[in-house]
Amino acid sequence: MKYDIKDKKLAAEGKLRIEWADNQMPVLRMMRSVFEKEKPLNGVKVSACLHVTTETANLMRTLKAGGADVFLCASNPLSTQDDVAASLVVDYEVPVFAIKGEDNKIYYQHINVAIDHKPAVVIDDGADLISTLHSERKEELGGVIGGMEETTTGVIRLRSLADRGLLKFPIVAVNDANTKHLFDNRYGTGQSTIDGILRATNVLFAGKVVVVGGYGWCGRGVATRAKGMGANVVIIEIDPLKALEAVMDGFRVMPSLEAAKIGDIFVTVTGDIHVLRKEHFELMKDGVILANSGHFNVEIDIPALEKISKERRRIKEFVEEFTLDNGNRVHLLADGRLVNLAAAEGHPASVMDMSFANQALSAEFIKRNSDILENKVYSVPSEIDERIAQLKLSSMGIEIDKLTKEQEEYLSSWEMGT
Repeated sequence: MKYDIKDKKLAAEGKLRIEWADNQMPVLRMMRSVFEKEKPLNGVKVSACLHVTTETANLMRTLKAGGADVFLCASNPLSTQDDVAASLVVDYEVPVFAIKGEDNKIYYQHINVAIDHKPAVVIDDGADLISTLHSERKEELGGVIGGMEETTTGVIRLRSLADRGLLKFPIVAVNDANTKHLFDNRYGTGQSTIDGILRATNVLFAGKVVVVGGYGWCGRGVATRAKGMGANVVIIEIDPLKALEAVMDGFRVMPSLEAAKIGDIFVTVTGDIHVLRKEHFELMKDGVILANSGHFNVEIDIPALEKISKERRRIKEFVEEFTLDNGNRVHLLADGRLVNLAAAEGHPASVMDMSFANQALSAEFIKRNSDILENKVYSVPSEIDERIAQLKLSSMGIEIDKLTKEQEEYLSSWEMGT
């Protein structure tokens, strides 16, 4: 078995952490038990481009239990947990090509090795694997029956590809599942982003002005948790509906150039490019902290920050200080990459439980329906969403009511009223 990881000797520590995460992923454990018996993915080659974390390891175990021939590479150069990668290779015999801190050249080499696996199903987080297939490795497209995308950013990219008529196989937008984005994006990103900033800086949030770029589900999570820690939260938005929601939720909303003057900590979670750029940096106070929790490291315009700086130095791990020409210092966290995965451990396992249950069941859905699916982006079927929600509730010991026959009749009737 081929692999490219940092050090196999880290496997013992990684295995313990994978098991710890598995204890908090009851839904995925149930899926694995069913997959072991039914083998719904028997013989299917799966290439996954995901953050190599303890939670991802348990997804790989589940897919493999279902009979899949799995392969894993990183979806971000800084998100790999090297001990987890080692354990996947040593203990679970999963080929892994991922090393924390790999440069862009190695990153794309690993993606190409994942394509060399000749997958029938691809799992992506950010759409780099699928984009590479469509641009540089078109000769391998014919063997792919479908894929899944985990992130808001990736779904946007793939819908753009589909809208142009260029998508060559069906995609299930796992991010669109309610049991994914309403929980993973909001509670997972919210908690893990704050965790990453705290681990990198040990800064006190109470009393700080925290500027959150974007009020999607990820932004809501970050804003809510920052507010809960005593921060004075400001939202910057371009969508009037989301901005209105932020106001109604009790947050201040203002243009980004105004927010740049007063912020102490800035967090971008938009999925777009150059949310914070030269004109913002020049207005910022001395000592501000910049963090990004969007998928790519483009939300903070780092080249522009470099150009207007007269000095640059590494303060500590994941903290780089830029001294601007005006003398003010700007602190960039984790090279502008996903701070929750680069400087911390990413989302808690209990919320990734639902996200990766969606991945496992969507892989089965693609396999069963490959002959009728078209080359477009599909939402996760509602029955999968509801099944996962029910299983999660059951795992928490929570029961809910069912409609009575009378209630069902009332909801289906147009005659019955007051």
